[in-house]
Amino acid sequence: MMIREGGVGDVGAVLSMFDGAVEFLVGRGREGQWGSRPFTGDERRTEQVRGWAEGGGMRIAEVEGAPAGCVVVGVAHGYVPAAVEPELYVQALVIDRRFAGRGVGRALLEWSADEAVRRGVGLLRVDCYAGGDGRLVRYYEECGFARVAPFSVGEWPGMVLERRL
Repeated sequence: MMIREGGVGDVGAVLSMFDGAVEFLVGRGREGQWGSRPFTGDERRTEQVRGWAEGGGMRIAEVEGAPAGCVVVGVAHGYVPAAVEPELYVQALVIDRRFAGRGVGRALLEWSADEAVRRGVGLLRVDCYAGGDGRLVRYYEECGFARVAPFSVGEWPGMVLERRL
């Protein structure tokens, strides 16, 4: 697996990763995370991914030359409680379903932790969907993160997690 900087040329691949994730989640009755509609064709989602690509914090994991996952790091989202110390924030993480179970997400999170250390920051935070069966929160805990605080955006339940480096 190789992790490289992402760019505008990756927007379509990243939208496709989200489309596959949405389809997977909806098929399991878990549409609360990202909704039930594909990201591709949604102008707001396209602009969001384009902004990540242009912002410099997007990284793409490739397996055998194919885009397998994407992480975006930067500043925390405005809807989560602010950190009281310098941090690096995981703004997005998505894996192409074709590469599920191959450690792509963990590798991208490890890259994020290493990047925080390179920047001289001792805190990596992320937020995620905390509804349903709580599976996503447990995934981040298995990756070394600890729960910090629940929050809500409207009716969407979230959890902020942190990893000390």
